[in-house]
Amino acid sequence: MLVTFIVTQFVPGGPVEQLISQLEGADSAGGEVSSSSSGLYHGSKGLDQEQVDKLNVLYGFDKPAPQRFLDMMLRYAQFDLGESYFHNKSVMDLIVSKLPVSISLGVWSFLIVYLSCIPLGIKKAMHDGSKFDVITSTIILMGYAIPGFVLGIALLVLFGGGSFFDVFPLKGLTSDNWEELPWYKQVTDYLWHMVLPILASTIGSFAVLTMLTKNSFLEEIRKQYVLTARAKGLDQSSVLYRHVFRNAMIPIVTGFPGAFIASFFTGSLLIETIFSLDGLGLLSYESILKRDYPVVLGSLFFYTILGLFAKLLADVSYVLIDPRIQFDSVDK
Repeated sequence: MLVTFIVTQFVPGGPVEQLISQLEGADSAGGEVSSSSSGLYHGSKGLDQEQVDKLNVLYGFDKPAPQRFLDMMLRYAQFDLGESYFHNKSVMDLIVSKLPVSISLGVWSFLIVYLSCIPLGIKKAMHDGSKFDVITSTIILMGYAIPGFVLGIALLVLFGGGSFFDVFPLKGLTSDNWEELPWYKQVTDYLWHMVLPILASTIGSFAVLTMLTKNSFLEEIRKQYVLTARAKGLDQSSVLYRHVFRNAMIPIVTGFPGAFIASFFTGSLLIETIFSLDGLGLLSYESILKRDYPVVLGSLFFYTILGLFAKLLADVSYVLIDPRIQFDSVDK
């Protein structure tokens, strides 16, 4: 928070300057501010100093930077994230209003990736070096090499009613007449809108989790206790699911809380832009452009708290999954 706050103090074209530019008829979208031939900024040109001072008071810039940072952190400690400079809404309300898009992208991507990659990784480990292993590795690595936004554009061109097939809608989470549809058609309409964005955002994620699962299982399969279990006459499924599975899943399951929480707030700016989805990624980008510091710092604080909570859950899951880890035991 401190580093980000300091950086914002040195970024030119702050909210006061941008509002002055708008009042003077400059670019209302937060473009470049006017400058003289000498290259020096003259944002207050044409305005009385009294008006400029009122704008500084409005945005809180009449106080020294250390005091502003302290006041901000005291508010954040009470989960008061402040008000947006340009949206006339609280930062928390803005985040909540953008959540449907981010939750839709994040949660569906999370479920599809985990439910697909873990079984695939286990099967690849059981058939390591086979034709199936080579072909699936080639396919998922090709998907990993394709940027999500490139795939999104290709999917829109192919299936979004361009020169090829008119199968899926071009934009949005739902159709314009969604509220008039019966509930079952609302569900199918929503799912139909999510197909292309989900495909574009998940294809590149298959490789990491699949290979992590495969390598984790391979490491356990090659250990001595597995050879001992097989020597005792246990069949392959018993060895895999009674002995290997729990140990091999430790690094995967312990990352589950962080990945699950992060999925609610992941936002891809390019994916949201391509498919016209107004989510957290687009909100963050626009806030940086407009120098909407309460949104930038407030959302950063909110995400950081969630990240710390996810790490706490990961530590707890370590203890629950692996009985060898005991935080309360001390060697004497």
